[in-house]
Amino acid sequence: MRSAFWWLLLAASALAASSGKSPAPAPARPPAAQVLDVKVDGRAGAYTFAVRVQSPDTGCERYADWWEVVTPDGSKLLYRRVLLHAHTREQPFTRSGGPVLIDPDTEVVVRVHVKPLGYAANALKGSVATGFEPVVLPQGFGAKLAESGPLPTSCWF
Repeated sequence: MRSAFWWLLLAASALAASSGKSPAPAPARPPAAQVLDVKVDGRAGAYTFAVRVQSPDTGCERYADWWEVVTPDGSKLLYRRVLLHAHTREQPFTRSGGPVLIDPDTEVVVRVHVKPLGYAANALKGSVATGFEPVVLPQGFGAKLAESGPLPTSCWF
């Protein structure tokens, strides 16, 4: 019985080697950034959003440089919270911002931008009244908003 096992193992090894091909390793990609949670405080027309972000920060050359609240179709920026430094030792992190000038039932998307990678696909969508659920945004969703202010002018560390 043992010799049959060894012959089978030898034959399988020879077959794998004779193909001359080994699987190509997957290209290395930085981990994706994402909005993990949104907590809202305040009143209609003047909400404060506390946004919890996970991002692949390595320093000023790559860090989450803002999070923002946009319309569900990605056509209008409602609020942007600029982040002034990398969070290499604080992951995930939460930062608050506002006022976000919406009604409780206004549906919005909360997403994060990473310098130099651009917008993360993983975001949260919902409203103050119903809460927020994970959503994967299509490539190019609201890309032109990256040119809208306010924008970071520097990175402290």
